[in-house]
Amino acid sequence: MPQEINITDADIEYAEKILLPEGYNFDPERRLFIRDLSTLDLQAVPGSGKTTALLAKLLILERYMPLQSGRGVLVISHTNAAVDEIKERIGKHCPKLFTYPNFVGTIQSFVDVFLAIPFYTNKFKKKPSRIDSEIYDERLTYILDNPWQYRFGLSNNDFRKILHLINVDKSIFYKYRLDSSEGEVILIKRLNGDKLEIKRPRRGRNYQDYTAEEKSSLYSWFKSLKTHLLKTKEVLHYDDAYFLANLSILTNPTIITLLQNRFKFVFVDEMQDMDTHQHDLIEAVFHSDESTQSIIQRIGDKNQAIYSGGSVHLENIWSVRDNVLFLNGSHRLSPRIAQLVQNLALTPNPVEGRNLNPDGSTINIKPTIFVYNDDTIELVIPSFAEKIKELQASDSIPSNPTHKFMAVAWRKEHDDANKIALCDYWPHFTKASSGQQIDFKVLEDYVLYFDKEKKTLESVRKNILNALLKVLRLENILDEHDRVYTKRKLINFFKAQGNNEYEKLKLNLYEWSIGCIRGKSSETITAIREYIPTFLSLFQTEVASSANFINGESEVDLDANEDEPHLNTFDSDGINIEIGTVHSAKGQTHTATLYLETFYNRGYGNYESERLRNQLKGENIVDTLNSNVGGKDKIRQTTKMAYVGFSRPTHLLCIAIHKDRFDSVLSDMNGEDWDIIELEIMN
Repeated sequence: MPQEINITDADIEYAEKILLPEGYNFDPERRLFIRDLSTLDLQAVPGSGKTTALLAKLLILERYMPLQSGRGVLVISHTNAAVDEIKERIGKHCPKLFTYPNFVGTIQSFVDVFLAIPFYTNKFKKKPSRIDSEIYDERLTYILDNPWQYRFGLSNNDFRKILHLINVDKSIFYKYRLDSSEGEVILIKRLNGDKLEIKRPRRGRNYQDYTAEEKSSLYSWFKSLKTHLLKTKEVLHYDDAYFLANLSILTNPTIITLLQNRFKFVFVDEMQDMDTHQHDLIEAVFHSDESTQSIIQRIGDKNQAIYSGGSVHLENIWSVRDNVLFLNGSHRLSPRIAQLVQNLALTPNPVEGRNLNPDGSTINIKPTIFVYNDDTIELVIPSFAEKIKELQASDSIPSNPTHKFMAVAWRKEHDDANKIALCDYWPHFTKASSGQQIDFKVLEDYVLYFDKEKKTLESVRKNILNALLKVLRLENILDEHDRVYTKRKLINFFKAQGNNEYEKLKLNLYEWSIGCIRGKSSETITAIREYIPTFLSLFQTEVASSANFINGESEVDLDANEDEPHLNTFDSDGINIEIGTVHSAKGQTHTATLYLETFYNRGYGNYESERLRNQLKGENIVDTLNSNVGGKDKIRQTTKMAYVGFSRPTHLLCIAIHKDRFDSVLSDMNGEDWDIIELEIMN
């Protein structure tokens, strides 16, 4: 029978048995959060186990389902990986949580399923074909490459201005978005940006901007283009989903009531990762005022608010509520590292390092600074490996650690040789990803970068099918309903063909997949390229617009990749150090982390060591910012990035700093707090 929920000690013990190692229990601050079913914010320091505490609450709520009046639980996280982790850890214990009326998914999937797609379908009487940024960009590229087919009633004279804008700067066409203001649909420069202004590109001394009438005409063309992509091409950019979602609740506010009535509890994990438009939409639907029918709990760490592409938001998008709980104890960080991390907390919050050695003693490893010069920069990562070996030899770091070793940096590369980036420390660094990306720029990458963690042919087979679908999109081949092909539609198309075409395709997919698994990438790529003309002939067309995609070269040298599959890993006598960006390491736990300083924007210093000199000496960042120091915005950006990077390791934190900067700003470092190693080339 449905009942009011009063979480008991027995409930918490049940969750402990599932989530924690034998003999471990949730401490008082976690129990306080687990029991609390009111609207609140949870501020949790790195390594505090906040997601585990949330999972405990979800496990317990499962025991009380169905909730009164058939209401549900909504769990929102930022990434598919985070959602997958929730399902993996508690899925088998929570069959009800993952079925109606509950919903566990990303913020994007929530927006798509409950707001954007229903609104689109109701308005246009059809579903969008795809919500996908890369496919959206492909469709837009086709239009920009064939602009005369898309004049939208513009005069010849004004259309030449559009052609001029395309030639001068195509990027504006890819960035601008739809928005609404005071009941009117407007265009903005970028998501969360200012209103789009059409300006004549500056050329020559006698520059004269477009007239107001010309600007209005060009603005209307941009709006027509966006509407054409949205309505006729039926392909939405991910950003478009938020525009449609906001339009949905503006035109029909009862949707808010319906969603609140459906979801009694709303949990938003990794709240600090939400961007402005995501935060505002969640607040618009599940606001915390007296009229709301939902209980919303937002969970995260404001100090870890960094975003993709190297950006860092200076403003605090997430304004905490009056009811705030804290998880200050970090089971990841040692006391020494916790103190460093606390010094970087822009939102002051005590960070208690509670990580201990297996025998219960304190982990007491000094953080290390590697001081390098231009000649020794490539010795930094090998020296990190030697430091790990030294600590393992003294049993200070486990010989078989639970977590990996990683070297991280803010910036991957720079055009200027005088600006240090990750590729200066590790020249082999490649940006290519072996992750589960759907769309790549060239055919080769579909073959090279399938998900190698899976032990079946499924991942590579899916990648090859995605490559064939991209060929169809580039050639503008649509199905009988004028929609882009999906994998299922493509398979059904082949099944409907004669001459055993489906059986041939199946055999090809199998042989190509086996070839990839066995490392025969070159042969597989050649075979697929040779097959594509036959493939396109079934659609009564031949290779044209897709030629560059089919024959283009990968960013990674194929032979080097096959000889050394882990280009972004340094291996020294079994010590494997993964090399990547701070962004790629976000959310991870490492046994040892090496933070590599890199150039980021001129201002108050150019590198982390210059901007965070006082924090490395023990001063809190808030005290620094309250002083008369200059370049505060740059310092805040750098602080947030370093906070994430410094808070990864359980045992050892190392930082690489150039000797010129070390001598200039850190020569008076306290040797009691740091182990300082100056790198030299051995004769």
